Amino acid sequence: MIAKQLSIFLENKSGRLTEVTEILANENVNLSALCIAENADFGILRGIVSDPDRAYKALKEHHFAVNITDVVGISCPNIPGSLARVLKFLSNEGVFIEYMYSFANGNTANVIIRPNDMDNCIRVLTDKKVELLAASDLYKL
Repeated sequence: MIAKQLSIFLENKSGRLTEVTEILANENVNLSALCIAENADFGILRGIVSDPDRAYKALKEHHFAVNITDVVGISCPNIPGSLARVLKFLSNEGVFIEYMYSFANGNTANVIIRPNDMDNCIRVLTDKKVELLAASDLYKL
């Protein structure tokens, strides 16, 4: 239920994202979900990959600044209000979401969450019977 996410720091210049995706491809690592946040000087690519440890090693060998962070994945219906319901469960219990990103596939929405308190987040989601995604399932999406 806790998955490893890569956070890769990228200079804001043409070709850096291409380099990352080529390195992952050469290592036969699939990038199944990602988001990019940026400012004037750099961006942070956050992503779920099929083999976080192999990806981390390969990116480090190519001199990328990369970290591994624990995140939790959930699955909910891809309909209006379903994410709001889950987020209300968490906010009512004092769980702050540092960031999140999602991707939908048909009737299902998958959401990656980085909470301030992983244990409390998982407890709340489990108590409220929110479908948690196994790390192994996330890595295969």
